[in-house]
Amino acid sequence: MNLSGTVLPYFAESSTESLVMTPQRYSKVGTALIFLYVTQLSTGLKCICLVCTNHICETEGACWNSVMLLNGKEEVLKSCVSPHQMKGQIFCPSSSNILRRECCFTDFCNNITLHLPKVGNLSSWGPLKLAVVIVVPVGLLCLAGIVAICTLRDQQCPYNKIKKHDVEEPLSDHSLMSSGKSIKDLIFDLTTSGSGSGLPLLVQRTIARSIVLHETIGKGRFGEVWRGKWSGEDVAVKIFSSRDERSWFREAEIYQTIMLRHEHILGFIAADNKDNGTWTQLWLVSEYHEHGSLFDYLNCHTVSVDGVIILALSIASGLAHLHMEIIGTQGKPAIAHRDLKSKNILVKKNGTCAIADLGLAVKHDSVTNMIDIPSNHRVGTKRYMAPEILDDKININNIESFKRTDIYSLGLVFWELVRRCSIRGIHDDYQLPYYDMVPSDPSIEDMRKVVCDQKLRPNIPNQWQSCEALRMMGKIMHECWYANGAARLTALRIKKTLSAYRN
Repeated sequence: MNLSGTVLPYFAESSTESLVMTPQRYSKVGTALIFLYVTQLSTGLKCICLVCTNHICETEGACWNSVMLLNGKEEVLKSCVSPHQMKGQIFCPSSSNILRRECCFTDFCNNITLHLPKVGNLSSWGPLKLAVVIVVPVGLLCLAGIVAICTLRDQQCPYNKIKKHDVEEPLSDHSLMSSGKSIKDLIFDLTTSGSGSGLPLLVQRTIARSIVLHETIGKGRFGEVWRGKWSGEDVAVKIFSSRDERSWFREAEIYQTIMLRHEHILGFIAADNKDNGTWTQLWLVSEYHEHGSLFDYLNCHTVSVDGVIILALSIASGLAHLHMEIIGTQGKPAIAHRDLKSKNILVKKNGTCAIADLGLAVKHDSVTNMIDIPSNHRVGTKRYMAPEILDDKININNIESFKRTDIYSLGLVFWELVRRCSIRGIHDDYQLPYYDMVPSDPSIEDMRKVVCDQKLRPNIPNQWQSCEALRMMGKIMHECWYANGAARLTALRIKKTLSAYRN
């Protein structure tokens, strides 16, 4: 063990004679070593983290290090990988030269910079490298020739029986593919007996490699969303480019949080990286909902009073589960969404909603009282930002502060929803919140002037007062929009209030 900076300060003095070990100094050294040993036993593995506030994270799994090629330059990412994540083949293995990953298992072992392999001059290669470069291709050509001859002669070629595993092909799992079960059944079977955080990573890769993409159904800030098919079922595939690996990793990590699965949170299925030799795609596979986002749905449909309550209650239920901390061995941390809006909420076939797009979410570790937020905490959609974010007064060290910003955004989503409620055939056209107060693409300064300086909020029409349920919805909105975040309702309180109006 290197004692520099730890044990020596206990007995360092200005005189050279101070380096002579006396019994007292042996005692101090022993005390320091015992302290270091106990400290190491009581803490998890510490890693460098480029996406954490203090650039250090702690895990019981492994330290993660990766490098990718972006616009001809290498970009590095370092973080922690949980034991659940490292069981699969998604986070640790590399995929060709476009992306290198590795995991290690000692404190701060990822504090090194990986580099992608570079091709040098042949003249600088040694005999071994030259032999490999020449012999391997020739051997492969010979093998290909033998297989071709066997195939042409329609003989039972022994080489056809060799099962080669290609990391870019679907994994062989006949029990999974031929079970006849739907994805929902598989998730139920494999998560109810486990941690509740999702499918095992090996199963995730098997599913992802068997999906056939059909059509683009949307575009977001980090890539495209496709409708795909797996065993006849529709699935949604969110595709990130390799330059957005940080966002992909973050969203996959959040979706696989223990005990996160809930009927009103988008059902996560799989995460995978797809490398075709030229570029790397990073996939997130989730349940598919044909109605699309609440934004799309409200643009095309009006909603009955009962429909408004059902939709609003499902959104509040999903948000309450997200915000809730579950204590226990298989517990769940409190999570704040940070980008709640109608475009990030999906409408299900049964007329309820599911909250989606958790890439900007933050988790609270109640043991260390740490919140893993990026250095730039002013993120999300400007139109839906709470006053404390707009004027940069949010307390970023308190998870309740982030939950309260979600509640402010929830009030705006409810306003969008109730506007489209049809009462005796009368309804308003769809509009975004603050449509009549700010430009179509407002800046933070535009929103700050309206929300913070002028303290304006969306207008609540008089006709809502004629219906008890809508009057109650208007009251909830007011209590979501308070300038003082501490005065706002909680998601659980909103859920309970709405439940009372459910027929």
